[in-house]
Amino acid sequence: MDLSDILDQLAEDPQASIDLAEAALWIARDEYPRLDINAYLSRLDGLAHEGRRYLGRTLESKVAGLSSYLFHELGFHGNHQHYYDPRNSYLNEVMDRLTGIPISLSLVTMAVGRRLGMQISGVALPGHFVAMAIEREHRIVFDPFHGGVCLTAADCERLVRQAAGIEMRIEVAELEPASPAAVVTRILNNLKGCYLRRGDFPRAIRVIQRLRQITPRDFVQLRDLGACWMQMGRPGRAIDHLELYLELTPVGEDRETVIKLLNQARSEIAQWN
Repeated sequence: MDLSDILDQLAEDPQASIDLAEAALWIARDEYPRLDINAYLSRLDGLAHEGRRYLGRTLESKVAGLSSYLFHELGFHGNHQHYYDPRNSYLNEVMDRLTGIPISLSLVTMAVGRRLGMQISGVALPGHFVAMAIEREHRIVFDPFHGGVCLTAADCERLVRQAAGIEMRIEVAELEPASPAAVVTRILNNLKGCYLRRGDFPRAIRVIQRLRQITPRDFVQLRDLGACWMQMGRPGRAIDHLELYLELTPVGEDRETVIKLLNQARSEIAQWN
């Protein structure tokens, strides 16, 4: 199984049972073609083996022990200074450099925790990704980006307000674990944003094409593909994507802007003939 197989599986079934750490490493393989995925999975196994002695018997002590091991003993930490560095979204780089963004650090936490027999899921709060440990009816939400600190409902509301500018009422008991498809899509969207911010359009195109696989009905990706090809001076490659976007979104709010971009692409092609 390769990344295309994983994305196709998640497009068909967002709740498909996959190893999210393995999926994240396959994403990294796009950037690092020689990446040894099995070696990094073995390292996660090793982290779990060493971390077992930190766990207590209650869910609280397990979460506290896991957080102490990962964020204090090993030194995993949030990359506040260079938040938009693409390396923060590649699991191999996060494991090598011990730093990342909320979703990648949550992914490490989930991967190690699950190898220790804990049920840890990701929670996709608007603007900030956190982890949630579940044991029967008991839930503990905690934040790997901030050293594994445990979060109350009020803390979650504050994070959403700060990160996304949204006032949102949150009940911990009602938080839903992010589906595997949602986690993978968020990783890819983060990478897309990083590369667009840097003006690295070839890499942005590569990531957007992956997003097209997992979210084939997210037609905005067609628009963004067309815009990236235009930025690269390839209007011929842009036209099909922009035309299809307009066909599939006849009432899109950005329709006039996309039509102007499409006309620009056609005009540039016409000048070549």
